[in-house]
Amino acid sequence: MANLVLVYGMRLLPADEVVGVGEAPVTLLNGNQAHVTMHVLEGSREQIEAQLKHSVDAFFDFYPEI
Repeated sequence: MANLVLVYGMRLLPADEVVGVGEAPVTLLNGNQAHVTMHVLEGSREQIEAQLKHSVDAFFDFYPEI
């Protein structure tokens, strides 16, 4: 299997200031674009950490061949 790249981004903002989240574009070597779906996790630090760990585990469940 070829090397893979996990594309992600994180930023903490005040929950009451976020009004929308869009897709992040990724440009591929062949000139095509892919899009990364952005996810929002809200709560205390502990809640966000727990949700993030769960989300990462669930993400890799979609790709059992890796």
